[in-house]
Amino acid sequence: MTKNFLSRAAVFAAGLLLSVTAFANEGGNLQQSGTDLTDKASLQRGSAAFMNYCSGCHSLKYMRYARIGEDLGLTEDQVMQNLNFSGGKIGDHVMAAMPAELAKSAFGKAPPDLSVIARVRGSDWIYTYLKSFYLDESRPVGWNNTLFPNASMPNPLWELQGVQQPVYGKKTATGDLPVEGFTISQPGRQNAQQFDQTVRDITAFLEYVGEPAALKRQNVGVWAILFLVFFAFMAWLLKHEYWRDVH
Repeated sequence: MTKNFLSRAAVFAAGLLLSVTAFANEGGNLQQSGTDLTDKASLQRGSAAFMNYCSGCHSLKYMRYARIGEDLGLTEDQVMQNLNFSGGKIGDHVMAAMPAELAKSAFGKAPPDLSVIARVRGSDWIYTYLKSFYLDESRPVGWNNTLFPNASMPNPLWELQGVQQPVYGKKTATGDLPVEGFTISQPGRQNAQQFDQTVRDITAFLEYVGEPAALKRQNVGVWAILFLVFFAFMAWLLKHEYWRDVH
């Protein structure tokens, strides 16, 4: 039994080490996203930003336009005019506007569906990733990312953020030049604070898409706690009534 326990512990430690190593290879220094799923205005802005800048290549195949409108307080007309650019119906799933084969030929592989990206990567990862693009002429698409090096995806938000140039540190023993920061060589349409909010809104929207029930779960939790408090009070009254004549 002791040997089995030690063996399992060794496997767990090895897996944890591999996870940490993989995380380190993808950057590792995550920024706090600060998302708030109770902020419906943020979710609405995030849905619009995602549809305008991301849905051309990325789908949300587990989410329907109608569900987004219902959860975010949008009318059918608002959804169809501001969020639906694929020509689908209100009850259709959110599919990418660009055909998969065309996207594959342009980027080397079809862009992934992002329905559960927030559950797989986490909100802080998405937030940091969208802020970590920089110009890199050595890459086929001309962009690179410090959190996800050598990604085949260009910066979808460069018009808002501006063009980031890397600030390199000292050359490592392996000859690599680590990116220690960025400078904006071409300003975008938003300042730094506005862009941070836009990325936060997109991140919040993807967090919602990964688990739409999260919007209602908090309200249900409040009622569940109130029920338990009421039930405990009734149980106390019942106990008091039963034991009133017992000395």
